[in-house]
Amino acid sequence: MKKVLITGGATGIGKSTAMLFAQKGYDVFVTYNQTKPDFDGVTKIKCNLENEEDILNLFKTVGNINILVNNAGITKDGLLMAMSEADFDDVIDTNLKGCFQMIRFASRRMMKQRYGRIINVSSVSGVAGNAGQANYCASKAGMIGLTKSAAKELASRGITCNAIAPGFVKTEMTDVLSDEVKENAKKQIPLGRFAEPEDIANAAVFLASDKAAYITGQVLLVDGGMVM
Repeated sequence: MKKVLITGGATGIGKSTAMLFAQKGYDVFVTYNQTKPDFDGVTKIKCNLENEEDILNLFKTVGNINILVNNAGITKDGLLMAMSEADFDDVIDTNLKGCFQMIRFASRRMMKQRYGRIINVSSVSGVAGNAGQANYCASKAGMIGLTKSAAKELASRGITCNAIAPGFVKTEMTDVLSDEVKENAKKQIPLGRFAEPEDIANAAVFLASDKAAYITGQVLLVDGGMVM
């Protein structure tokens, strides 16, 4: 049974991804920092991705893994000229540095196995940018560069590394938007709707499968055609 580790698996995309992997018979481990996952069928581990000791303990608990999904992320939005250094650092540390740390430790185990699948959940904001999200966009763009570098370094050991760039997704993060903002956002999407979390989960499960064995270093936009 293949072992999957998903960061930020309590809600939204992470929850849907964990549940889909579990349904397909994978041995699933999810991390959370504040909100404990409220669903069954997976192993839940508290881990602060800004704390290296937490990450070391995480891998001691999980052991060798076959598939890593870097999904954990936070936002602290604000205009660039008014954004505090602390808000910039917090988003970079969780979204980008956390992803780096997870790849760093997971890849060592995958290299010994000569097999692995690494999937980084980036964002269309990391591709096209977004006003009021300089820290978030920088972190997600950094994940794309990290994905491509890791893909080149690890390919010879049978490890693929790809990124998924979701657009607007129906999650707690978008639930807080006003109806007016949501309707204006939908006008930018050729398919005319927000993604369901399952749409992103399906992409992750595909990239982890043998059907995607010859795909690496790529960014799969799951955005309804928002960014072309």
